[in-house]
Amino acid sequence: MSAPPSHPERAGLWIVTPSESVVVGVGSQSEMLDSLLALGGLVLLRDSVEWEGRGLLKALIKKSALRGEQVHVLGCEVSEEEFREGFDSCVNSRLIYYDLFRDPLSWSKTGEAFPEGPLGVLRAICRRTDPGPATIALDSLSWLLLRLPCSAVCQTLHALSHQNSYPGDSSPVKQVHVLGLLHEELHGPGLVGALSSLTQTEVILGGLMGQASAHVLFRKPQQRPTYQVRRSNKNN
Repeated sequence: MSAPPSHPERAGLWIVTPSESVVVGVGSQSEMLDSLLALGGLVLLRDSVEWEGRGLLKALIKKSALRGEQVHVLGCEVSEEEFREGFDSCVNSRLIYYDLFRDPLSWSKTGEAFPEGPLGVLRAICRRTDPGPATIALDSLSWLLLRLPCSAVCQTLHALSHQNSYPGDSSPVKQVHVLGLLHEELHGPGLVGALSSLTQTEVILGGLMGQASAHVLFRKPQQRPTYQVRRSNKNN
């Protein structure tokens, strides 16, 4: 895991539990989640076996849904029932779930599978006609990268995260968040670096000597990257 600069420009406190990646700290949890979603584009959540990130992914999904966004979830690693567990009906009604966990190779031939595979699903989301803000959650990017060419995944991520339109365009202004969960231990530094170059916000979950940490990198257009380092004792 690459270490962020030793002198971050901003710092605060988060508590990240290894089992669920529950995040609390200085300021409200809602404010913290808002900060991770503030820039739009690709938000990369880098976790590990000990410091699991699906809880944080689900917290960001809930935040987006409660703001009225439509949320597209590409589910690869857990069942749809397990993923939706913990969400109330208001959040679940906002989720459009694409279930690749049940039949990833399209062997069932029931008509429920996706004939073009996971990239076909993502390209279909790119072609969505809803002009409003949306969140696209990938659970997980690692699953995709272990089965598909890295170049194809990166090109699709770029297309997904650059759906924003701007004043002067014929289409209404909208903001798209792409939330990608990456199990960092499964990939080499070259691939992780390539993904990092596509991100607007990057969160590295980890810990050392019983202290949990979340290193956050914000990449704002035409500005220097901004870091947040947030730590807490693991036993708190």
